[in-house]
Amino acid sequence: MDNAVPDQQAILTNLLKVGKLTSFGKDHQLKEVSNHEEFTQSVPIRDFEQIKDYIEQIKEGKQNVLWKGRPIYLAKTSGTTSGVKYIPITKDSIPNHINTARNALLCYMAETGNYDFAKGKMIFLSGSPELERIAGIPTGRLSGIVNHHVPKYLRGNQLPSYETNCIEDWETKLDKIVEETINQDMTLISGIPPWMQMYFDRLTEKSQKKIAEIFPNFSVMVQGGVNFEPYKTKLYESIGKKIDSIELFPASEGFFAFQDSQQHEGLLLNTNSGIYFEFVPAHEIFHEHPTRLSLQEVKVGENYALIINSNAGLWGYNIGDTVKFVSTNPYRIIVSGRTKHFISAFGEHVIGEEVEHALLKAANEEGIKITEFTVAPNIAQSKGQSFHEWFIEFENEPKDINVFTEKVDNNLRAKNVYYDDLIAGNILKQLIIRKVRKNGFIDYMKSIGKLGGQNKVPRLSNDRKLAIGLEAFLY
Repeated sequence: MDNAVPDQQAILTNLLKVGKLTSFGKDHQLKEVSNHEEFTQSVPIRDFEQIKDYIEQIKEGKQNVLWKGRPIYLAKTSGTTSGVKYIPITKDSIPNHINTARNALLCYMAETGNYDFAKGKMIFLSGSPELERIAGIPTGRLSGIVNHHVPKYLRGNQLPSYETNCIEDWETKLDKIVEETINQDMTLISGIPPWMQMYFDRLTEKSQKKIAEIFPNFSVMVQGGVNFEPYKTKLYESIGKKIDSIELFPASEGFFAFQDSQQHEGLLLNTNSGIYFEFVPAHEIFHEHPTRLSLQEVKVGENYALIINSNAGLWGYNIGDTVKFVSTNPYRIIVSGRTKHFISAFGEHVIGEEVEHALLKAANEEGIKITEFTVAPNIAQSKGQSFHEWFIEFENEPKDINVFTEKVDNNLRAKNVYYDDLIAGNILKQLIIRKVRKNGFIDYMKSIGKLGGQNKVPRLSNDRKLAIGLEAFLY
């Protein structure tokens, strides 16, 4: 925590020292670069599409392309525009993925004194650990790769079994996980919140009991991948009591931050783990020459697109997430949304954090539990008829949907001045809520072959593709 800024500087120096000898480094004259300002002149911000040519060279078997030697793994992940993405993991970058999860658990143990969970059974839900090979490089889902690196001292307590983790069909896998765990002493359960909710629902369906009755020693929930807040109330309701939760911020491209304290808001930025971070004011991310800030230049409360440079060989890489600092001593962040997940059909630039706040504030006031939701623009031809369309699956419905709708709308207006102006100017009308039937989102994800694992529903879209797909699952 104390050395965050000097650690970041040391990482940049090391990245440049190794990077200048690679194909990428030669293409971008890294040997001429000695500081962050020069780096921003030499290396543009790019996403996967723009490094794809380098990745193709790696897949052809070439060495020293983005980093020295060859990657020890390729993490396979689904891209938003490019189909499947292959992200390199190197000998130097694998400790970032393994040690950060360990550090999160050790910080939790040190702060709370709860070591007992380590004696019970733990679920580390992963994709299939069976890996294919591309140019001799083991390739698969990140969670499946990491499964091979679970420390020996945890292996004996790890569930589900290797065989179950290898099952591809999600429903079959979930049933098998339930079967393997229902009679065990589960103490830690980890996964993305929608997956954990499905797992809890299936357990309760089978036993007619709350999770705390099935697993009386269950005391730690480890989650990440999506914002926890919209799922929290329902998850705790399913468990039957509030338990400690540790939030993580991992991705195939790197493990960026983790919750280091139960007392303080936000996730501790992983400033000494092979990643040099840059921060672009979120509204500038699609500019030709956006401002690129180093760690010591950030401010609390600003919305930044997160850019990474790493010993996996990712340079000026836009991971697609936006973050806000809640503290700069130490550097703690919250994940505020996705750079590509926003609604700005009318110039309102509404982001994920704003829609989540608007909905949850109204839901908490009314005692409503939300299972899942997403928002899309509905553009009409005549003035004043366009609106934001909210697809919501309620656990328990509002007494008066019109009152609830108005509350959500007012909350969003209070949070986003542009949206407020558009409503006041009669360019947009009040948002409309469409009620999705029970398990509608699960059935929709199943219908497009994206059920379970690391797949998640975007909070908002700037087009109607998802909205059109969900129309078949309304009441």
